[in-house]
Amino acid sequence: MGARIRRGLTGELLVEGVAHLAGMEHPVIPDRIEAGTLLMGGAITGGDVTVLGCRPEHMPAQLGKMREMGIDLQIGERSIRARAAGPLRSVSIRTLPFPGFPTDMQAQFMAALCLAQGESVITETIYPDRFIHAAELVRMGADIRVDNGTARVRGVKTLEGASVMASDLRASAALILAGLAAQGRTECLRVYHLDRGYERLEEKFRNLGAEIVRVSS
Repeated sequence: MGARIRRGLTGELLVEGVAHLAGMEHPVIPDRIEAGTLLMGGAITGGDVTVLGCRPEHMPAQLGKMREMGIDLQIGERSIRARAAGPLRSVSIRTLPFPGFPTDMQAQFMAALCLAQGESVITETIYPDRFIHAAELVRMGADIRVDNGTARVRGVKTLEGASVMASDLRASAALILAGLAAQGRTECLRVYHLDRGYERLEEKFRNLGAEIVRVSS
């Protein structure tokens, strides 16, 4: 487009203004976080979900941890199929900048690991205070202990439906995932956070067979 941008010696970007920019066409990349959230929906419920139009090469850390958890993956050029091949296994996760494990998938994986065999350790290095959803998962019967940016998640046999409060965008997704797998009814409040990062997520899960509705308060 004609911009003058270069990387500095210490990693910063140096931008020099120009008189004008030229027009161009550029395809918007698919959202790796939405793709990962839908795949975890299949994993946490013991289901079989295929996400089309995604970019698997943008999700190396997510897919690696899914395999460690025992999830069967079939990866195409622009598709991923995730099938629960048995009980989920515990893993250790450390959030990092791309291509490391994304902080925006930490909450969704925590929800699934609540039902995994053994103890999982999640270390949050991007936003150390981003564990508010842990307390809400505990309300549903999860066994989670948080200390200094690290959460230890010991898997339980079942989660129980409860009224929970979403604190942010990814916490909303995590609580919905937990609700899909929980016994009984789960009510997720302050779901408006969800719309900052997902488009009609409840409809997509409903099309996959979930019993989920959005209601006005």
